[in-house]
Amino acid sequence: MKVSALVMTYNHARFIGQALDSVLMQDVNFAYEIIISEDCSTDGTREYVVAFQQKHPDITRLLLSEHNLHSNEIVSRGIQAARGEYIALLDGDDYWTSADKLQRQVDFLDSHPECTICFHNARAFCEDRSREPWNWTPARQKELSTLEDLWMDNFIATCSTLFRNGLIEPFPAWYDAMFPITDWPLHLLNAEHGKIGYIDEVMGAYRYHQGGLYSPLSERAKQDIMLTFYQTMNRNFEYRYDKTIRTALSTYFFEWAEEYATRGDWEQARVCFLNAWSERRFNKHIRATKLLLLGLKVFTTRS
Repeated sequence: MKVSALVMTYNHARFIGQALDSVLMQDVNFAYEIIISEDCSTDGTREYVVAFQQKHPDITRLLLSEHNLHSNEIVSRGIQAARGEYIALLDGDDYWTSADKLQRQVDFLDSHPECTICFHNARAFCEDRSREPWNWTPARQKELSTLEDLWMDNFIATCSTLFRNGLIEPFPAWYDAMFPITDWPLHLLNAEHGKIGYIDEVMGAYRYHQGGLYSPLSERAKQDIMLTFYQTMNRNFEYRYDKTIRTALSTYFFEWAEEYATRGDWEQARVCFLNAWSERRFNKHIRATKLLLLGLKVFTTRS
């Protein structure tokens, strides 16, 4: 078995058909399986995936929760059940847009033994059309990236991921509790074992909608999650990458402080600036003069 396509889904009745059809349309020269990890949906998603498995029994396996787990176990159990040499990830509200996506990624990893992950670009879009679609991965993305790059930012869309099976053994107990951040911790664990390869082409779609786990959250809620994420991951990795993580944390909040200053939201600019300042001694990417000038601005300007 070459590839296990792991589809994670919960209350995706409106989208799951498109996701699964995009797996079936793959034009490949190898055997693959579809593992659907479903988390006790209430909107008809479970009934859909059960019917799908009955229609495609030779290639489809179901992992069904007895109750809503609301944790990353829906991902970890799928990975541990996978039989493929490689594992591809797909959330049930996203889909693949290229029929040769899996073939090209398999060819890439087969020819790049130094890489443990291969990903491509994805087109992100808001279902309510509140903004124009955009590419998830920025134009400056390198063909080969490292673990240190990945600590700075998650440039990998979930639906674009293919990685080598069997690298994470045993699977860490802390992973399930990192919900709702599912893919980034997984990428970091895999990137400890090799480089990250990039195919500069859009071959998937990432959907923002109100039923999503992360996209409906406010900016401040996402910032709180990011602060907790970095602090928790530092502990989870036993502080092996402490300097890199602190650099990433200060850069993240410095950029938000600049953004809030531009908007004239001085209260939030101060909060973010203080978070950035607390980790400044580790960060070679932010010049001291630039940091001090922003500090003077946010603390001397009246709200």
